[in-house]
Amino acid sequence: MSILLTHGYYLSDDPKEQKIMKPYPPLGLLYVSAYLWSKNIANDVFDSTFYSKEEQLQFIREKQPKIVCIYTNLMTKIEVIQLMKKLKTAEFDFPKIVLGGPDVTYNIENYLNSGADFIVIGEGEETTFELYQTIVNDGDFSKVNGIAYIENGTVIQTPSRTKFRELDELPLPNRDAIPNEKYLETWKRNHGESSMTISTQRGCPYTCKWCSTAVYGQSYRRRPAHLVAQEMKMLKDKYNPDAIWFVDDVFTISHKWLTAFHEEVVKQNAQIRFECITRAERLNDEILRLLKEAGCFRIWIGAESGSQKIIDAMDRRVDVNHVKKMIQNTNAIGIETGTFIMLGYPGEDENDIYETIEYLKEANPTHYTITIAYPIKGTSLYNEIENDITVHPNWETSTDRQIDFKRNYSRKYYNYAVSKVVNEVEFSRKNKSIFQRLKHKTKSILAGGMMKISK
Repeated sequence: MSILLTHGYYLSDDPKEQKIMKPYPPLGLLYVSAYLWSKNIANDVFDSTFYSKEEQLQFIREKQPKIVCIYTNLMTKIEVIQLMKKLKTAEFDFPKIVLGGPDVTYNIENYLNSGADFIVIGEGEETTFELYQTIVNDGDFSKVNGIAYIENGTVIQTPSRTKFRELDELPLPNRDAIPNEKYLETWKRNHGESSMTISTQRGCPYTCKWCSTAVYGQSYRRRPAHLVAQEMKMLKDKYNPDAIWFVDDVFTISHKWLTAFHEEVVKQNAQIRFECITRAERLNDEILRLLKEAGCFRIWIGAESGSQKIIDAMDRRVDVNHVKKMIQNTNAIGIETGTFIMLGYPGEDENDIYETIEYLKEANPTHYTITIAYPIKGTSLYNEIENDITVHPNWETSTDRQIDFKRNYSRKYYNYAVSKVVNEVEFSRKNKSIFQRLKHKTKSILAGGMMKISK
């Protein structure tokens, strides 16, 4: 019985990403594909990133799979639902549709009612393999841990699957199944350098209220350092990317692991410039030195706010002044910095926003991104504001980003606040010309005025 893995992201339909042009492959799907091959289960992968939905459907028509596994997240949900409805027509001979990804865990009934036959909850490798075998052998689905399905009109959810403890048992992702050259060329053409991704860990032990742990859970499991270095060396020899993006939530969580990683990368001549994400309290001068020697050129250091009050409300468990210091120290050692900012978190007031502006000015990260807080179902933040939701759009045609809730000020206010923060911070940049700085100051003043009007 044939099985096909795909997803619902189309670069050509994403105007925001078309401006950024930093696409990355669906690494999770490639891990599942590799695991199936390791069990002698042949499978096809259709990476939709550089193709249209019609090209995707044509590929499925040609392959005529009996099982279609689709990865979904909150950003691709709408496209995935449309894809499922198309596949559930006679034209495609009604394949079994299996969904997995971070958005399915807390939306099981919605996805099943929208056309999915099975939901894979959590990590997908073992579950997809066992589910495939059960479908092929017309077996008992209740014996497959980590899935949900409808039986006689009732949603059945089986016991949770035990997570992989030893990640070295996982084969490397099946990168041969996707058009790597398209990713490398797109990056090179738009940014002058190419980039690829590596995952070294699963889970996150921290408790940030807005963050989803739907797939890997609140845990910490890591691949041995020597295997990560081997993967880097393989990518270096086979694809020669200019950089690597480590997709882990907290790259420097274990200093012991990082020391071994540094040794293995040097020993195996596996150095490739890389960037990563971490937390400020998991950095110090020695770790920064090791990162730089291993090839790190940029570190994204989570902050989320310049207000300690808001950081505490998020349960971030970090001192904003320490975050600022680590950004400054990272800049000083010659590694670029990035940070994330969230506006509109419950309880945030104007003073908190101005504290965030001052924090960014003083920390002076090389890069920063700003989002307006939104509640992801299944997170502590969602549970806290659920009774205060003011905008709850139709589930099939919207994403969690469109949910709104009672805040201190209007949604418009926070849109202008984003402009205020950006332009005030950019005004303070010393590498800007006088004309650029005056332009940013003017925009900052205008945004501040609109914030007052929009309260």
